[in-house]
Amino acid sequence: MGCFLTKPVERPPGYEDPVALASQTHYGCHHFLVISSLPSSSFHFLLNIFKLCWHLAVTISEIEALYELFRKLSSTIVDNGCINKEEFQLALFKNSEKRTLFSDRIFELFDSKHNGVIEFGDFVRSLSIFHPNTPEAEKISFAFQLYDIWHTGYIERGEMKEMVMALVSESEMDLPEDIVESIVDQTFTAVDSKGDGKIDQDEWREFVARNPSSIQNMTVPYLK
Repeated sequence: MGCFLTKPVERPPGYEDPVALASQTHYGCHHFLVISSLPSSSFHFLLNIFKLCWHLAVTISEIEALYELFRKLSSTIVDNGCINKEEFQLALFKNSEKRTLFSDRIFELFDSKHNGVIEFGDFVRSLSIFHPNTPEAEKISFAFQLYDIWHTGYIERGEMKEMVMALVSESEMDLPEDIVESIVDQTFTAVDSKGDGKIDQDEWREFVARNPSSIQNMTVPYLK
């Protein structure tokens, strides 16, 4: 019998093998669980991404399900196998022009290669942070990076103020400047144990250890 040659399957730029990705992340043989209501937090917009893929058949693996979701998101504006910022914002807000500080920071952290787009491997590894099996230390580190807007290795007062103002704006609240400053002051009193006007990673870990609920939204529930 002669050899039967098949045409290689074409994959978009940035595609990575699901088996390899599964071995590098915290995905297992779990299936997506529909959550009736999203938590009221700064991470609610990120959880909207997961809602998009819950309709997929539960008989396929998580990585394969994420690839189907990735293909959908990466082709909404430009079908090039990558998610650009406009497509990311469109997935979060149904509006490609709406932006928030949090969405910008999440996109920046997902874009691990800093090339202005999210590739499939970036997408899977970043979402893995929110998996229940991911060690708490990785979740704490990701949350710290989210607040380290200026990339100094510390969370400084100016960064904290920006985050508070972003939260206020996202919640459509109108707080006076002195109230915002008071919130920042109270936060630094609770977290900046060294009293040097900035929060380092050790102080952040100690704070989370005392207040585990501060990163509870870093986990998306799954059916196990």
